[in-house]
Amino acid sequence: MTNLTQFYIGGAWVDPLSDATMPVLNPATEAQIGTLALGNEADVDAAVAAANAAFPAFSQTTKAERLALLDRLLVETKARFEDLAQAMSREMGAPITMARDAHADAAVGHLEGFIDALTALKEREALANGDIQLKEPIGVCGLITPWNWPMNQIALKVIPALAAGCTCVLKPSEHTPISAAIYAEIIEAAGFPAGVFNLVHGDGPTVGAALSRHPDIQMMSFTGSTRAGTAVTRDAAETVKRVTLELGGKSPNLVFADCDLETQVSASVAECMYNTGQSCDAPTRLLVERSCYDQVVQLAQAAGAATAVGDPTETGDHIGPLFDRIQYDRVQAMIKVGIDEGARLICGGLGKPDGFETGMFVKPTIFADVSNSMQIAQQEIFGPVLVIIPFEDEADAIRIANDTPYGLAAYVQTGDSARAERVAAQLRAGAVHINGAGFNYGSPFGGYKQSGNGREGGDLGLEDYLETKTLHGAF
Repeated sequence: MTNLTQFYIGGAWVDPLSDATMPVLNPATEAQIGTLALGNEADVDAAVAAANAAFPAFSQTTKAERLALLDRLLVETKARFEDLAQAMSREMGAPITMARDAHADAAVGHLEGFIDALTALKEREALANGDIQLKEPIGVCGLITPWNWPMNQIALKVIPALAAGCTCVLKPSEHTPISAAIYAEIIEAAGFPAGVFNLVHGDGPTVGAALSRHPDIQMMSFTGSTRAGTAVTRDAAETVKRVTLELGGKSPNLVFADCDLETQVSASVAECMYNTGQSCDAPTRLLVERSCYDQVVQLAQAAGAATAVGDPTETGDHIGPLFDRIQYDRVQAMIKVGIDEGARLICGGLGKPDGFETGMFVKPTIFADVSNSMQIAQQEIFGPVLVIIPFEDEADAIRIANDTPYGLAAYVQTGDSARAERVAAQLRAGAVHINGAGFNYGSPFGGYKQSGNGREGGDLGLEDYLETKTLHGAF
């Protein structure tokens, strides 16, 4: 078992100063698979002190030296690839095929993207007016990552911090600590200097808040709920830190009658259910042109009914459980809300799928005849629940799509390339996926409105960890 009872601070595994612990559970079996040490403010102080001590030397390393470290990190990550996949399958219930193809793959793909971004970075550039512009690491970074995409989000924060020459303290979700501890071992094996990367487990109100408030941290990067993101921002305000946030979403998926309906509707349902619906950019609102609405409802119903639920240890394209009991209860409550609001249930519903009485499994659920004012259309459910909303024309579709506090992603299905560009330009979202196109490593990821600020991935993701300095004078 990977070490969960110690923290990685100053280049060594150390005993916590806190004596608090919590069980780590497998959501598919409900069995305890570990005991996690939970840190306190004193543990955070120790980790920040180590990062602060390491910063002067590491911030002065050359780009070539950091690229060499990232190349070694790539080798070590590939060597532990299967360990990462197995960890995430056990701790969050990701089906093992997906755990390999998406969750663990993110550790490799994002690293390769950041190697490219760092290679292209101009650390020193002459401006047209004769001044010199420098890019320098911002300092010690506090990084808080969620349980739903554990390695994806760790990679999107830790790697750019290290690439930029920053030092950091990672607080991963206390619900998915095994993959984070393995990643600490990977960083250690890659040879990063002591104190450059530090890991402290704990909960948000204790460890997360201590990081956000800490006077020796210059930047906070947080991924999670909008509610928690506002708490991080408030805690960081006293010391005027840079804060980047990747928060919630209620992403619209606009289906026009001129697309390949059978292909795109089936793919849209699958995309919503992917990761058991536990993705902040999942296309959970299917907005459908009135002229093809009845056909789309039938296609979606068939696709939902064909969505398999299965054991995470088995290979295949099935979905697994939700990550814990609290999330299971939340999703069940929202399904009940949808029924009470009068939406038409066409697939799934309350309770567990047949044969899955043990574990946090839920039925893939689809509601039709939904109004965008309903709670199930406005609130992020974070489970395999899709709502279908009709629209009259292009303008109506855009209005409904933008009628949400969020703006993380949007999806457009159309056979008209001019329409795709026209509609995408009017959608208030950080990413627009056209006809099923997926995210590519090296592209920026982030949202508008209450979905956050800043971008993760690629050159913009690296830029968030850099300060700009201008030299004035004759050179």
